[in-house]
Formats: sequence, C-alpha cells, structure tokens
Amino acid sequence: MHPESISSKLDPASFHVPTQQALKAPLTSSHAPRILMLYGSLRERSYSKLLTQEASRLLEGMGAEVRIYDPKGLPQPDTVPSDHPKVKELRELVRWCEGMVWTSPERHGAMTGIMKAQIDWIPLSEGAVRPTQGKTLAVMQVSGGSQSFNAVNQLRILGRWMRLLTIPNQSSVAKAYQEFEEDGRMKLSSFYDRVVDVMEELMKFTLLTRDIAPYLVDRYSERKEERAKMHARTLAKM
Repeated sequence: MHPESISSKLDPASFHVPTQQALKAPLTSSHAPRILMLYGSLRERSYSKLLTQEASRLLEGMGAEVRIYDPKGLPQPDTVPSDHPKVKELRELVRWCEGMVWTSPERHGAMTGIMKAQIDWIPLSEGAVRPTQGKTLAVMQVSGGSQSFNAVNQLRILGRWMRLLTIPNQSSVAKAYQEFEEDGRMKLSSFYDRVVDVMEELMKFTLLTRDIAPYLVDRYSERKEERAKMHARTLAKM
C-alpha cells in the first residue's frame, strides 16, 4: 500500500514499511555478548553488589564477556567535568557494551542515589551517537524487608528514557540479608532461580537484537527531521 493511501500527512520519502527481510542481519557477530553491570551501593557488604557478582557468574557461564563498574569515587552529576576518570571509565564501558544489568537496593521506596547518579552520568547522546540506544537491559533489586518492585519499576522508566530494550523479566530479592552465604555466594532458592531466568533472557534478547539494533530503533520522525535538515543545508548553499 502506498503511503499516500494511508495518510496524506505522511512524508513518503521518510516512511518505511517494516519487513521480515530487514530484520535479518547482513552480518552476524561472532564475539561474546558484551554486558556491563551497574550496582547501587557503596557498603562494604553490599547485597546489590553480591547479586551483581552472582549474576555475572551466570552470564559468563552462558558465554558473555562481563564487566562490573565500581561506583566508588564517582562524583555527583554536574559537580565535575565529564573528563573525570570515573566518569570517563563509566562512559567508555557504556559505549563498549551491547547489554546492561542495573541492580539497586530499594531505599525509602526508591532506587538509591548511587544508582541514579551512575545513570545520570550516562549521556543520552554524544554528538551523533546515542551510546545506550538499542542495547538490552535487565533490571534487578534487593530489599531489606518484604518483596517490593519500586526500584525495578523506576529502573524500567529510566531504561525506556535511555532508549534501551528492557527485557520483560526482572528480579526482586526480598530480605536479601537472608539470601547470601558468609562468602558472598547466593543461596539456592526461588530467588536464585529467578536470577538465572533473568540472565538467560537477557542473553537471548542480546543475541537476538545486537546485530539489528540500528534498524529496531530507526524512527520515522527522526528520518523526517534529518531530511528536513539536509534540505535546509542544500538551500543554504544555493
């Protein structure tokens, strides 16, 4: 069907009909999926860090290359230039990765400031590059009391804002102090099984989307805007 028969308001040159063929990547990546993990606590025995480490073992067992960012020493957003070493490290890892895991404690019914600060330091765009767009995201939280989903729900909102492909599954570990051994390893439980589920799903979605991410997040409105800018530049040169 021609665009004009759908709506006279469409820009025909910017309107693309999605096809099954376009979802087939011309080249398939052979390297291990690259996953960045962030956690939201600076405590010496941090359950969000322990959960992150447990999840990283699972991801590595599934064939991923994993890097965990240590938030210790990261300044509050807008207090230092973006060339601060901890900020540079975080942003380089975001550019490197193909998927992320965000794990936060729930404090006063919300994610922690440490978690939010890390996300706030990640730019939505760097020039013409959007470092998070089209990459996958899994969200998890730990709670000191009964099971809650406030932090993961907030992380989902931020993931959408950062244009990440946030997977459907998630993990919320209640009474986290009961769920880890003295050596930091997570005890076998339904909570542990859910973490396995989430990491497995993250790997599947990352493998499925990493080679076609640019196509998945290609937008009509942005194509139209870019065409208008190109037209304006052409007219300016005349």
